[in-house]
Amino acid sequence: MIVFQILVLLFSVVIHEVSHGYMAERLGDDTARKMGRLTLNPIKHLDPIGSVLVPVVLASLGGIVFGWAKPVIYNPRNLKNPERDSAFIALAGPSSNIAIALLFGVLFRILAASNIVLANTATITTLFFFIIQINIALAVFNLIPIPPLDGSKILFPLLPQSAERLRVFLERYGFLILLAFIFFGFDFLFPIMEFLFRIITGT
Repeated sequence: MIVFQILVLLFSVVIHEVSHGYMAERLGDDTARKMGRLTLNPIKHLDPIGSVLVPVVLASLGGIVFGWAKPVIYNPRNLKNPERDSAFIALAGPSSNIAIALLFGVLFRILAASNIVLANTATITTLFFFIIQINIALAVFNLIPIPPLDGSKILFPLLPQSAERLRVFLERYGFLILLAFIFFGFDFLFPIMEFLFRIITGT
């Protein structure tokens, strides 16, 4: 199960990053394609710490399996509207994870309603639930509006000019704020994740 969770996480973060790249390409920037990042080959996206070390350690400790891949790079100068388009590029990643969760949620509901073996097999049900839970966690976490997460790139275009100081502050200290949130505020995300999980699976 631990190996399965790590594999699901790996391919989920790969799809997340590839989605950023495809959205950037649609909006006029092909940097990701030139760098060979528009591929599902995990080797192209592996981050030694985020894709291997962190998930293995968390799995061995019995906690939620989590991690990240190397971010896909894009050139804002190739975008027609850099600020707005950057928000769309950022949104593409979490949206891909929600799409995966919805897909497996629908499959689970169909198979369970059809009285196929899935409805009475704890192992298969658990595998489906792992896929859904991991992708919900990736989507919700990345939507936190703290740099360098996707949520900040979605939030910043919506802020008024008067909030420029807030933006500068978050960009400067975002990583430290994010670390503090992970250690002291991550529990606040669990009710959101559980709510989405119940809606998607109907359980």
